[in-house]
Amino acid sequence: MAHSHAHHHHHHGTRGRNLLITIVLNILITVAQVIGGILSGSLALISDALHNFSDVISLIVSYVANRYATKKASFDKTFGYKRAEIIAAFVNASTLMIVALYLIYEAINRFIHPHEIQSGLVIWLALLGIIANGFSVLLLKKEAKENMNLRSAYLHLFTDMAASVAVLIGGILMKYLNWFWVDSALTLLIAFYLLVMGYDLLKSSFRVLMLFSPEDVDLKELREVISAFPEIKNVHHIHIWQLNEKENHLEAHIDFYEDITLSQFDEILNRVEEILYHQFGINHVNIQPEFQKDDAKDIIVQD
Repeated sequence: MAHSHAHHHHHHGTRGRNLLITIVLNILITVAQVIGGILSGSLALISDALHNFSDVISLIVSYVANRYATKKASFDKTFGYKRAEIIAAFVNASTLMIVALYLIYEAINRFIHPHEIQSGLVIWLALLGIIANGFSVLLLKKEAKENMNLRSAYLHLFTDMAASVAVLIGGILMKYLNWFWVDSALTLLIAFYLLVMGYDLLKSSFRVLMLFSPEDVDLKELREVISAFPEIKNVHHIHIWQLNEKENHLEAHIDFYEDITLSQFDEILNRVEEILYHQFGINHVNIQPEFQKDDAKDIIVQD
């Protein structure tokens, strides 16, 4: 049996600090918008505040997951807490969608029972939201590209900023044109956007948690590439999964034509690992060598 490892150095300290800053900013925005929403009677402002509150929870989850992900593996936790950030992404995506459904319900209710809104307060609080969320988005933008947990936090904040821009436009339309229906329309737009973004993240984090094969890995092609080695007769009993976004694992049984030595196996294994890493992005390989063993030779064997 052999293992290949590709180690990645993460800037967990910087991430943690940036997440803490965004948590504090979002608590301030939420409190201000709840008070402002109640005083002005704006549903869009309250919906933005609710979204911000869900952000506070999701950012705290992301922060805790980020801290846990750095913990080392141990005898009873051989993978450490590497999946903590995937769980955080899944939880955050779920909250995004729940908040979105609640906002749709409230917006429809407001369409049926409209009332006047104090637009001046709405405008000022929307501006506060744009500035604070815009700063938070810039803090997390870089690392959101390569980390699902940070991407979930970034998405929450980005949709918040977009929502605040929408609320600002709505506030201006209400102030100068008395279009109070705009408040409910904006709430619906924010909610549908949240549903789309939340579903995408929910789907990708669910795939990782369920140990599905990575979407960009073609199992049949992978089998053909390994089977092309002259020493290899058959590749079967394959499992491929993602531990997290940085680690793709493969385990498989390889049937050899000849009763080779361990040193010969190691030499072939090194070549197999190189191809798997460069062609399929698999950086953890666990191969079981076989010679004339009587077992199922299917590509997928039900355990």
